[in-house]
Amino acid sequence: MENILESIKSPEDIKTLNVGQMKQLAVEIREFLINNISKTGGHLASNLGVVELTIALHKVFSTPKDKIVWDVGHQSYVHKIITGRKEGFPSLRQIGGLSGFPKTSESEHDSFNTGHSSTSISAALGMAKARDIKKEDYAVIAVIGDGALTGGMAYEALNDAGRSSTNLIVILNDNEMSIARNVGSMARYLSKIRTEPLYFKTKEDINEILQKVPIIGKRISKALDIVKRIIKYMLVPGKIFEELGFKYLGPIDGHNLDELTYVLSRAKRIKGPVLIHVCTQKGKGYIFAEEHPLIFHGVDSFEIETGEIKIKNKTTFSEVFGLQLVEIARDNNKVAAVTAAMPNGTGLVPFSRIFPDRFFDVGIAEQHAVTFAAGLAANGLVPVVAVYSSFLQRAYDQILHDVALQNLHVVFAVDRAGIVGEDGETHQGIYDISYLRHMPNICIMAPCDYNELRMMLDYAINKHRGPVAIRYPRGAGEENLVASKPVTFGKGQLVREGTDLTLVALGNMMKTALEVTRNLEEIGITVDLINPRFAKPLDVKMITHSVVKTGCLVTLEDNVIPGGFGSEINECFNNMGIKASIRNFGFPDTAVPHGSRNELYLKYGLDSSSLTNSIIDFINRSKIKGERRIYLGKKKT
Repeated sequence: MENILESIKSPEDIKTLNVGQMKQLAVEIREFLINNISKTGGHLASNLGVVELTIALHKVFSTPKDKIVWDVGHQSYVHKIITGRKEGFPSLRQIGGLSGFPKTSESEHDSFNTGHSSTSISAALGMAKARDIKKEDYAVIAVIGDGALTGGMAYEALNDAGRSSTNLIVILNDNEMSIARNVGSMARYLSKIRTEPLYFKTKEDINEILQKVPIIGKRISKALDIVKRIIKYMLVPGKIFEELGFKYLGPIDGHNLDELTYVLSRAKRIKGPVLIHVCTQKGKGYIFAEEHPLIFHGVDSFEIETGEIKIKNKTTFSEVFGLQLVEIARDNNKVAAVTAAMPNGTGLVPFSRIFPDRFFDVGIAEQHAVTFAAGLAANGLVPVVAVYSSFLQRAYDQILHDVALQNLHVVFAVDRAGIVGEDGETHQGIYDISYLRHMPNICIMAPCDYNELRMMLDYAINKHRGPVAIRYPRGAGEENLVASKPVTFGKGQLVREGTDLTLVALGNMMKTALEVTRNLEEIGITVDLINPRFAKPLDVKMITHSVVKTGCLVTLEDNVIPGGFGSEINECFNNMGIKASIRNFGFPDTAVPHGSRNELYLKYGLDSSSLTNSIIDFINRSKIKGERRIYLGKKKT
């Protein structure tokens, strides 16, 4: 049988295929995805679910003229294959390789960069409005999942789009609801009738005739309208979208190419906003992904025949956090846990099973999660909001306005703080110190190992009062990297003593700092190594005492340098009039791309070897000639 996928070089090639060939292409794309993602890792289940939908979109519409905005964007792999990027999949999510999300810099067929959820309808509406102002002619389509539709921003956009007359197509990709034959068949039948131009003309003609009937015409028209509304409420599942101003079509079988192309073609001709409800199966075509869609949502490399993940995951910071929270909650019945649709990723599954009445999954709604937690705290509970760093930034105003200003006792478990890696710019958790530390009343801690995380969580819940954030990295760490003492508010820990350099390494950077310290000691540079524990408030006394002794200060953090931990020390020293040679190491003021964490640390000079040589150079330039010897750096292999 002819390999159709090999002949697809651009979306234009899809338009030459008949339905049978498109079905064969769907099979080949699924095989391609499974084979490639089994090697590189990536988002598998979501992409397997949208194969037919993506093919149908490119059959009916013409990118890059027509614009498709993929909400979140992790389901855009099929789109990338069709738009000429198939050969790049061996480099998927690797540094310098193909991104796992839409990127306008990668292809003209990607109309908008996405990575966080619930943004697509807003962006698509903006594009459509710009098109109208410029008097251009093309379609704009937003593809949004049922999960992303739980985000409040999506409803704000639906409300705005629905009250406009702008031509806009929103595709709701529902991979949770099954297609019930009795409801679905009726809905598809109604949708088919309502997409016919004759339907709209007949409806308008009847209304016009009734309006002209003397005395009773308007009453009959109004009465019929009321009857029609009642019938719609009973029969049409998309009534809520109709009330928002959309023409609702669906539910549609998202794996039926005949039906998909038919409805998309009709929607293309409808004036005004249209919402197409498409039902798909996550992981379709690969039995292990169908049975375990959460595991295969974002997956490491795996064995195709067995579905077994090749990389055996070690204990992670998330798991340690989740288990410790359970232990604390056993003794403290005021503890509640809040997540924004990430119970698995944040380690809250054990808590949800043991304390279901105190567990709250609010959906993809970080803003609501934070203010909801503020309400819990205002009424005497101790809510712990477990959320990824890059997602917490979506609730900036709620943290400030509803938690910090009221000095409420809300604990933020800031997971995936620092470099996340393969998901790229939109997911790097390197901004949380900068956007949290200037808020009043908030305390920020960063553990260097599992033991310290447990102690900090216990302190934050049982001893601290007011808002507190604990930031910790993705993945595995060490059980006891340093011999930690009990947590005391605003107090750091002196890990190693020396006279030549003060090295302050926050949280996740302590392991690298220990390696750097050993490297420096090999060439005679002794180090005061400080584990600050708190990013706010600073242990000013400990750091100042050390710097007065050494005259040289280096800070290490897994955050951007602007507004970060090092900047806080600089501001403090400047205000106190302390003179010292200072060098801050962190991530620069730039978008950090996708790649493995080790690759990115190396790229930005934050690996132990690069830091060792940079610090040696810094010390040499900081010393007055003749006072101390010049140290020669050496490369570590």
